[in-house]
Amino acid sequence: VQLQASGGGLVQAGGSLRLSCAASGSTFSSRAMGWFRQAPGKEREFVSGISWSGGTTGYADSVKGRFTISRDNAKNTLYLQMNSLKPEDTAVYYCARGRTLTMHTTVAEYNYWGQGTQVTVSS
Repeated sequence: VQLQASGGGLVQAGGSLRLSCAASGSTFSSRAMGWFRQAPGKEREFVSGISWSGGTTGYADSVKGRFTISRDNAKNTLYLQMNSLKPEDTAVYYCARGRTLTMHTTVAEYNYWGQGTQVTVSS
């Protein structure tokens, strides 16, 4: 399984970005997926997750109402639409494949990780 995240960049506060995560392999549609982020000097934290079917989603309180996670199982692709971005959203964003069908919020429940894409929000 390989995960390739893309779509990061530099944006002004209040702007938007859409992250994508292209997955290889045949198990994408049978696993939950998630987005995490890590800022310099901080631990990796949960941003958003989605169940295998897309029927269940979850968000960290800090991004709720601003970010939207989605997936296209036919394209083996995970997305994260990020609106109303804030400087505190600045981090490297990682996509990850879950160990099971259901969405979880902890790092330990994900066993494959992409390389990360940098998101920088200027004030």
